[in-house]
Amino acid sequence: MKHKWLIVMAALAYLGLCQTVHAVNMKKIAPTYWWAGMKNPELQILLYGDRIASADVSVSGQDVTLKEVVKQDNPNYLLLYLDLSEAKAQKFDILLKQGKKTETIPYELKSRVRKGEDIKGFTAEDVLYLIMPDRFANGNPDNDVIEGMLENKVDRTNAYARHGGDLKGIADHLDYIADLGVTAIWLNPTQENDMKEGSYHGYAITDYYQIDRRLGTNEEFKQLTERAHEAGLKVVMDMIFNHCGSENYLFKDMPSKDWFNFKGEYVPTSFKTASVMDIHASNYEKKIATDGWFASVMPDWNQRNRHVARYLIQNSIWWIEYAGINGIRQDTHPYADFDFMSQWCKEVLDEYPYFNIVGETWLNSNVLVSYWQKDSKLAAPKNSNLPTVMDFPLQALMNQAFDEETGDWGGGLYKLYDYQTQDLVYANPMNLLIFFDNHDTSRFTTNDDKARNLNRYKQAMTFLLTTRGIPQIYYGTEILMTGDKANGDGELRKDFPGGWTGDATNSFVREGRTDLQNEAFDFTRQLLNWRKGNEVIGKGTLKHYSINNGIYVYQREYNGKSAVVIMNGTDQQKELDLTPYKEILPKTQAVDVLGGKTVNLTGKLTLKERETLLICF
Repeated sequence: MKHKWLIVMAALAYLGLCQTVHAVNMKKIAPTYWWAGMKNPELQILLYGDRIASADVSVSGQDVTLKEVVKQDNPNYLLLYLDLSEAKAQKFDILLKQGKKTETIPYELKSRVRKGEDIKGFTAEDVLYLIMPDRFANGNPDNDVIEGMLENKVDRTNAYARHGGDLKGIADHLDYIADLGVTAIWLNPTQENDMKEGSYHGYAITDYYQIDRRLGTNEEFKQLTERAHEAGLKVVMDMIFNHCGSENYLFKDMPSKDWFNFKGEYVPTSFKTASVMDIHASNYEKKIATDGWFASVMPDWNQRNRHVARYLIQNSIWWIEYAGINGIRQDTHPYADFDFMSQWCKEVLDEYPYFNIVGETWLNSNVLVSYWQKDSKLAAPKNSNLPTVMDFPLQALMNQAFDEETGDWGGGLYKLYDYQTQDLVYANPMNLLIFFDNHDTSRFTTNDDKARNLNRYKQAMTFLLTTRGIPQIYYGTEILMTGDKANGDGELRKDFPGGWTGDATNSFVREGRTDLQNEAFDFTRQLLNWRKGNEVIGKGTLKHYSINNGIYVYQREYNGKSAVVIMNGTDQQKELDLTPYKEILPKTQAVDVLGGKTVNLTGKLTLKERETLLICF
């Protein structure tokens, strides 16, 4: 009987009625869908499933051309390159044939709901409000812990654990943010970070197409962006192309070893990215700076691999098209491959000409930072195509200037004047992101003593919001939140008081803030709302004067209107002869925007210690 059964089975197999090929276990498709009518007609589709490389591939779409099928060293991957130049919006099938079995994978080209020109990026007319989502507000406690994720608890007593903040928490406080007077929110990374520890900060992405479920869903992110737009706020998304998290499936089960630098083996970076533009640097110094890894749990992408490059470029375009974000902040920009980053910027801006990208250019001089800005003469003939760079040198100076006495040749505000006399190194000084703190630096109010010094705070905030560039404020700055990097990064990323049910204080409302906090909040709110829509500041030129008797004077001017800032950088009362400033002081008196008092602009002007005047004409 057994012998007869074997004969029957063999006959069935011969007739093709008994398949030995199992159904495809498709684990990932990236991107899961795309759009018809994009300016770049090429689409890469990454397929990840058990031993799919042996399949013959075809597509059923109308005018969808399968240009290339690329197999990797790992048989679990296939890369498809499609030409969509003639394709309309449609649903079609990707067909994987293995033996006599064909697996059908549905795919969709959607209709675009917006034109590329519709996406308006952030500019110097905006002020960005930087939020670390895990630390701002917990709107949905039900997503604090997600079953199956590696870090599966919250602990607000641990500065390096997850605290439970999420997208709904941000959405619930958009009115607070908009009322403050900022015009854009920049969110630290929101994509999935399914890491065993330290996942709260978001900088070790494990799935580039998925919002971290402890923050919310992709749809919730899209809804947050839409609600922000309704509130008059733009949205800037943090992205990381230099590295990913070690739990990313593309690292755990690499398509091939050349997807990551040093063939997927950990070699630490030197962190000395100045070598990238150093004309004396050795090849070794250049390579170790850019190809080395931040940490063993942050594998470093090899963007010189064309498949990696296309994957990352498409991902950013997908999020812009899907959610309608207004900008990208690119983490650790100089650590990635220059030519790839240049290509990425160009392709994004070709598709969305009014979009904006700011790169994290953490370098210690304006010369080095300027190299990375689009059309930099120092980088020529190369061009980064990066519109906006982060002005870290100015950030360092602002954290000194308002604590020092200002002399006519050094110290205090002289440092700000002297630094800006060198703006000729920048291709576009207005496209500098300026800030005095963020999630990686000590807060401007490092400790309680500095927080109590409101003259210091008000001068710094006035300078930040009236000089050239695109200002960024870190969440909680407006309520004098403190943090010293010497005590660890967790100290810089405290929870916003009132963002969690049961918090002892609620600083989102006036009653929950101290008198000192309310004074700082009111001043910031007044200045931000004065700045909002003010073309003199958002578009105007900067004219400044050398320090005179410890006083710094500068003007912003646009279309015949102007604003003049007069700032006493000393702890003594000072007198200023106004004769040298007649070209920017056309009237004999004006009203100070900050204090509401009328200022006499004839003869000499007396300023109290650390006093600041903001007058408009």
